[in-house]
Amino acid sequence: MDANFRRKLEESGADVEATLKRFMGKDELYLKFLAKFPADQNYANLGTNMEAGAFEEAYKCAHALKGVVGNLGLTPIFERVSILVEELRNKADADVDAARANEEWQEVKKAYEQFIDIINENIP
Repeated sequence: MDANFRRKLEESGADVEATLKRFMGKDELYLKFLAKFPADQNYANLGTNMEAGAFEEAYKCAHALKGVVGNLGLTPIFERVSILVEELRNKADADVDAARANEEWQEVKKAYEQFIDIINENIP
């Protein structure tokens, strides 16, 4: 992995060292999965469902996104989406504090966009 790319990931809060251990120390394997991350539809589907107030479906997308970013070591996204998951967990749409959920969604978006920019700038 390019040292500059790694530095950008780490400065943004990614846990590259622990993640590389999960990827058996293989930079190229980690890069392969990071390259696929922008195409993962969980984020887009989460946004669609959040905007529609379909919080039960949003929960499913948020939970899946949490797993993906956790495996990739993208800690800031993981932390924010974890809060959103808990806000949505086991609640009917009418029982969700929509203002709080949307506030967390905005934080997820900020973290996500930061890493997408880093990935897109560094992986062709």
